[in-house]
Amino acid sequence: MRRSSTLARQVLLVRVGRRDGDLHGGSDLSMPEHRYADRPRRRYGLTRVERAEVASIVPVSPALGPTTPVDDEAGMSIPLLPGERTVARRMKFAVVNACTLSSLMLGMLAIFLAMQGEVRVAALFLIACVIFDGLDGALARKFGVASPFGAQMDSLADMCSFGLAAPVVVYASLAGSVSTPAAAVACALVAACAAIRLARFNVSPKDGRFFCGVPTTMAAAVLALTVAIGLPVPGIVLVAGVALLAFAMVSSFPYAKLARLVKLPPWLWLAPVIGALIDIRLTFALIVVGYLVSGPVLWLRQRRTA
Repeated sequence: MRRSSTLARQVLLVRVGRRDGDLHGGSDLSMPEHRYADRPRRRYGLTRVERAEVASIVPVSPALGPTTPVDDEAGMSIPLLPGERTVARRMKFAVVNACTLSSLMLGMLAIFLAMQGEVRVAALFLIACVIFDGLDGALARKFGVASPFGAQMDSLADMCSFGLAAPVVVYASLAGSVSTPAAAVACALVAACAAIRLARFNVSPKDGRFFCGVPTTMAAAVLALTVAIGLPVPGIVLVAGVALLAFAMVSSFPYAKLARLVKLPPWLWLAPVIGALIDIRLTFALIVVGYLVSGPVLWLRQRRTA
């Protein structure tokens, strides 16, 4: 142990200022020279064998790491708002992100209300989340302040509002009508599929015409409207519908975006309006079923034309 400690001190002195490999007298740190007398010295006074012994005696601390040059640019933080950073652009950027945070906060309020039994009010808060989620994207494109930071913020807010708040509200609405394990499994599927859907959306190339699977925003809107209007269907049917919607989010079926639906002929929009005046619940159920079926139909059509 004494010889090992002496060797460690020897190396420190050699590293600091004595690269000729010889330590002069007058110090109690001197060590026998006959041990390495027959070995050639290297540039920094240590042979390969000596360096190996030193490494085993004085390991490098993981916290300090190797003494490699540090790149100053690598440590610089990426600006949240790319491009010109004027006061006007910063204000627009703040407004857009305020909409995103509003969606997240409304989702949290929906969870609190569902825990207190106010499921229909919580469903209305979820609908407000959907509105703010669409608003932040529209404003970001209009103001020209779209950024990677905003995209990540939107994804995290969607997971909170649509991947967590929506299943909690649905679970609270199913309490008493179905068995607890069935409701828990269906709602857990919604949360898991929403996380997969959002992660896949972040890393996949974007298609301007279709979504790959049902988007989380639309799935949450369907769940919220189902709770808000109170569809008069058995609880087991609702559980099956929730599970089907969860699997539709992670499916590969193409679903039309809202921009394409808005461009449909006006007479096609007249039927849902008239149906809503007659029976809003039945009309809503038919629209949801029609939209879910449209994905497999478009998928089969694309395979035939390919």
